Amino acid sequence: MQNAFLISSKGYSEKQAGIMFFVFGMSQFLAQAPAGYLMDYSDKKVALLRSAAVGTTILTVATAVFAQANGGNLAFMVVLKFFQGAITALIPPGLNSITQGIVGSAGMTGQVSMNEKMNHLGTAIIVLIGSLLAFGLYPNIGLLFIVSPIACAGVIFYLSKIQPGDIDHNAARGLEISKSGNEQFQDKPNFNLGIGLNNNVNDGGNDGSTPSAGISDSDSDSKANSPRQILSDPTLLIFICICFTFHLSNGTVLPLVMQTLAIANGRAGILMSGFCIIVAQIFMVASAHICGKYSGMYGRKRLFLLGILSVPVRCALLALLLHIRGVNGESAVLDIIILSTQILDGVGAGIFGTMYVLVTSDISGGTGRFSLTLGLTTAAMSIGGTVSGYLGQALAEDIGYRQAFVILGCMSLIPAVLYLFFMPETLSEIESAKNNAPAGEMNGIAEEEEGQASTPYGRLT
Repeated sequence: MQNAFLISSKGYSEKQAGIMFFVFGMSQFLAQAPAGYLMDYSDKKVALLRSAAVGTTILTVATAVFAQANGGNLAFMVVLKFFQGAITALIPPGLNSITQGIVGSAGMTGQVSMNEKMNHLGTAIIVLIGSLLAFGLYPNIGLLFIVSPIACAGVIFYLSKIQPGDIDHNAARGLEISKSGNEQFQDKPNFNLGIGLNNNVNDGGNDGSTPSAGISDSDSDSKANSPRQILSDPTLLIFICICFTFHLSNGTVLPLVMQTLAIANGRAGILMSGFCIIVAQIFMVASAHICGKYSGMYGRKRLFLLGILSVPVRCALLALLLHIRGVNGESAVLDIIILSTQILDGVGAGIFGTMYVLVTSDISGGTGRFSLTLGLTTAAMSIGGTVSGYLGQALAEDIGYRQAFVILGCMSLIPAVLYLFFMPETLSEIESAKNNAPAGEMNGIAEEEEGQASTPYGRLT
């Protein structure tokens, strides 16, 4: 809601708001991969996630407190957004590596689905409270951001319930474990990028030391792939392109919808723009539930394609509705119909938000680089959303909102084509068999898996 706040309450232009969030996204993009790399090695994941939550909350409140009318201190606000973007980069790899460290890779489908459901439900509640505050306080709506520290307090409270022994740090990083049982967590970063070296490079020996390059499989028990090996995976590279192009087309659609409702309707428009988020978040809860229930049975690809294809449909409907509004004028009924298109946002972004974590976990299984890989895919999303934010605002200001939706809808076909023709199914045969097996066969599958690995975590291939 910060865009709507800056434009409606502080008199920012679309381009000024776009510049701020462009810097935010660029900072996030630059910090994502290093943040993931750090999380792979850190055994202080909970403390890092807690610090990131507090830091981004402080900077969110600072945005409301220090923003001057008409972008009078735009340079200072840009600096705030730069630091906020860097801090928030720790949140996706932190949250998901902690999740994988607690439940293991085999439990990720159900737990990521639950995480996303609670995330979207919490967001809907917080935005509802903020929207009602904004409606009552309009036009001075800065106080609505009080909901941010309230939410942060809840995050800190529940993170304090996670004990150090709850997290298996090898499982958290997606490290393939051998049967010897001698593996130790490597908590000192190895800055060897693997360039010009053999593929059999590991992060550390069993004594915690950094070994020389070219150690064979027989010389060490557990190995993490080098960054070069990670970046040479064609499936990952294709998926990074999909993440980028999806968010390039979709990232700015929600802010533009919110602005079409807020700018035209003043005080009531602020409330309507809040409902844009609430409607989407409610349907994201349903989408995350469906992903958790069915993606482990029928595969990732079908559901992912459904989410991606919702974006061109949504953009086409918005362009049509804005054309009708341009011909017939403003009406409350039309605004409600525009608001209802956020159901498709709940489908698209809801599926993507859950499935991209699961697909990243599938791709990185056994590499020991889950957080780094998640950092790369999240970085692609960040830069896509960042460019989208500025592109969408510029298109809306220069050629109009309807034309912006037409262009964004055409762009949204690119990730659909990439996923349909170039992305393989990533769900492992083990997880698929487990989820599709009748109840009576589950014990046999469990016994077979137990014979393959002596730890809760096994590589999914």
